[in-house]
Amino acid sequence: MKKNGQFAAGRRPGGVPTVSYRPTPGRPPGLEVLDLPGLAARAEERERPLTAPVRPAFHLVVAVRGGRLACAVDFTAYTLGAGDWLWVWPGQVLQFPDGTGADADATVLVFPTGFPSAATDALIRDGEHAPYRLITPDPARQAALLRLLDALVAEHAGLGDLTLEAYVETLRDLLAVILVRLVHLADPRRRTRGAGSEPFDRFRRAVEEDFGRTHRVEDYAARLGYSPRTLTRATRAALGVGAKRYIDDRVLLEAKRLLIHTALPPAVIGERIGFGYPTVFSAFFRQHTGMTPTEFRSQTKP
Repeated sequence: MKKNGQFAAGRRPGGVPTVSYRPTPGRPPGLEVLDLPGLAARAEERERPLTAPVRPAFHLVVAVRGGRLACAVDFTAYTLGAGDWLWVWPGQVLQFPDGTGADADATVLVFPTGFPSAATDALIRDGEHAPYRLITPDPARQAALLRLLDALVAEHAGLGDLTLEAYVETLRDLLAVILVRLVHLADPRRRTRGAGSEPFDRFRRAVEEDFGRTHRVEDYAARLGYSPRTLTRATRAALGVGAKRYIDDRVLLEAKRLLIHTALPPAVIGERIGFGYPTVFSAFFRQHTGMTPTEFRSQTKP
């Protein structure tokens, strides 16, 4: 949105920039273990300061050991304190409005989707749709997680103590235990649920690739070789909602991200996410939020 000919503070004229995973030179790719100054330095190297919104193409887990740290993920602002863990998934919009914070002490784990083993990935993927990412364990579980985190930090610093293959597997295994525990702490009900089925996993990936082109369940069913009914059953089993609702929720999420974090006109945003006409996008947005895109943007602050 513009005010007096200028873009509103904090809103970018274009899209939210995507930041790809880049390993530290001289280290094997897979896992970065950083403190907050190290995270800030890596961001500055890419000319993407922590105070600016970005869309990481990797996982980022922040474990706060002390002090306070302000951050925002998509549309939720957090003030993290000692004992809090925040898990940011690839594609979410992340911002640290105050930078790293003067008194914050935290460990940050950065890793691409392909680093965990296939078995771990199948387990943690079920947590991708949890309604929140902020996790505050009780004291006993927090102590157990910090022991694991301290072991991971120590092993990460021990490059050269093991063969390269053993070193990478050690990091992968320690990270796996932390991630699985965080998934179960974030939503204990998922302890009784299995990982998503193959039809749902394929559907989820297809929607991520094509939601800007089609919102029809029938199109995804034809592409994947399933019936629309199969996709609806699989999505309902995984998330409790139908396939069409899943598509609409993903489209709405992207619309909100672009309205909040960019200065793109609503008509351009609608086109980006698959609406041929601004009126159709406006009607869709109003149906799901009770507001027009312009009203939603005016009521939010980046």
